[in-house]
Amino acid sequence: MKPDFNQMSREELKAYVLAHQDDDEAVRILFSRRNPNSKRYPMPKTEEDLKEMEEIFRRQIQGRNQNS
Repeated sequence: MKPDFNQMSREELKAYVLAHQDDDEAVRILFSRRNPNSKRYPMPKTEEDLKEMEEIFRRQIQGRNQNS
């Protein structure tokens, strides 16, 4: 029996998605709850853009791991 994703907090849903990455419904609901004010990044078009995007993500992940 699946949990009621609409009753879960965003943090609970994120934890569920991390544990059940193949659950497309949960992933779709999590993405639909994104913060409309969050920063958007353009799709990388060149290798240089891709490397820059990877570095941005690396810094964000490291920042979250240091705060955990």
